[in-house]
Amino acid sequence: MIANLPEISMTQTTAGPDIATGRLPDDAYAENFSDLHPLLDPHEALVEADRCYFCYDAPCMQACPTSIDIPQFIRQISTGNPTGSAKTIFEQNILGGMCARVCPTETLCEEVCVREVAEGKPVKIGELQRYATDHYMGEHGASPFTRGAPTGKKVAVVGAGPAGLSCAHRLAVHGHDVTLFDAREKAGGLNEYGIASYKSVDEFAAREVDFILSIGGIELKTGMRVGANLDLAELRAGFDAVFLGIGLGSVNALGIDGEDKSGSLDAVDYIADLRQADDLSTLPVGRRIVVIGGGMTAVDIAVQTKLLGAEDVTIAYRRGQDRMNASDYEQHLAQTSGVRIMTWMQPKALVAQNGAVTSIELERTREQNGSLTGTGETVTLPADMVFKAVGQTLVQADLGGALSLEKGRIVVDADRKTSLADVWAGGDCVLGGEDLTVAAVEDGKIAAESINAALSA
Repeated sequence: MIANLPEISMTQTTAGPDIATGRLPDDAYAENFSDLHPLLDPHEALVEADRCYFCYDAPCMQACPTSIDIPQFIRQISTGNPTGSAKTIFEQNILGGMCARVCPTETLCEEVCVREVAEGKPVKIGELQRYATDHYMGEHGASPFTRGAPTGKKVAVVGAGPAGLSCAHRLAVHGHDVTLFDAREKAGGLNEYGIASYKSVDEFAAREVDFILSIGGIELKTGMRVGANLDLAELRAGFDAVFLGIGLGSVNALGIDGEDKSGSLDAVDYIADLRQADDLSTLPVGRRIVVIGGGMTAVDIAVQTKLLGAEDVTIAYRRGQDRMNASDYEQHLAQTSGVRIMTWMQPKALVAQNGAVTSIELERTREQNGSLTGTGETVTLPADMVFKAVGQTLVQADLGGALSLEKGRIVVDADRKTSLADVWAGGDCVLGGEDLTVAAVEDGKIAAESINAALSA
């Protein structure tokens, strides 16, 4: 549930925070949160596939973190074989359906597409990938892979997000028995709880989990968290190998006065509530919103609060817009949705009245000798809700000091093996993690192959 909201049942006066439910007509919610990129129809897919040059040593394939054979899957679409196309995708990325929806293809495969370089208009690789994978899942519903002959080996996979699901599926392909643990009620990780609702509609995240688990040999146990009712030492004793895909469980604090007041919220928690809401009109949203951060989460919360009926939404970022982690496309999406982006601004204090946030004081910043510094000049923006989207951290206490950590993340080698011989890790929780679904999928895949090699030795 969303924490730190004032107890209200209707829009308040301007003397206090103006937070309310049902700001829009009932039919507006379905329209606002409809599919961001509707599925291509067969004719559109064929036309788009015909734009591909099917490059030898294709730069798009090299830019894909999971090394999908992009020219091959597009060629299969162009020859009327979307089923074969999907299998080509799933061979390298079993979460190819979700990655087609959420991956920043504009900064990966499509950015280096020959047509993008020459014409400024790349082949729509992400939309073609979705066309193929949606076709396959709609026609078949189950993984195209079969479980390998049972090896008798048992592997614990902790975290049923992209990294854990990828690892578990590949281990099942090799015939190992997998127990997949997750702290939440539903599997899927950020795919289920953390992405903008308009990027994944119609319960796709849950359907993809069922698709992956259909291979068999994977037992899912939810409500199980390392540091609470799961112990790493006990897992190591009870299983032949352990994979940790536990993500980042804590949101960074702003470290400013007033942060504990009602209306100061974690963007990640609010997005999770929004993703799980049966009726979006029941979700409370302020009239004036300020988001602190410059990444994908900042854009997601800003756009979604705007779509929920907020009138004035501002993203405040401490450096220049070219330094924002959100891609140019995501920034453009925010701005075309009516979100204002203010740069060279850092939070200084939250101003509250009767225990609830009413405004935020921002300080202008500049770079001096390579370091960010405040100028002393301040700007105050009225705000009913202030969302923190300044990154997440690993809850190190959950690991009991057993693993080597650096910069607050788990240290792994190229095979995603940790400092413990029988423990691997991947996704956002590891040092060097890229905060991308597709990168987490690759981590899980690499770890699974390393685990399989270790268990087969």
